Amino acid sequence: MATFAERIKELRNEQHLTQNQLADICGVKYRTYQDYEYGKCHPTALGLVFLADYFNVSLDYLMGRTERREINQ
Repeated sequence: MATFAERIKELRNEQHLTQNQLADICGVKYRTYQDYEYGKCHPTALGLVFLADYFNVSLDYLMGRTERREINQ
């Protein structure tokens, strides 16, 4: 299974966003966002929910717990 760092980078690249652009979207510093992709830290719970909503994927997918992107309704 993929890690959060791998998933967030994959999703960012699919949307053709730079790290700096996604940092701005998330409201975090560029260096903080880089640390997410390098696996040095994770966003807060609210930050994870924001990212899952932004990319329209489930939290389980974002965190690498499943390969299914769909959100259970």
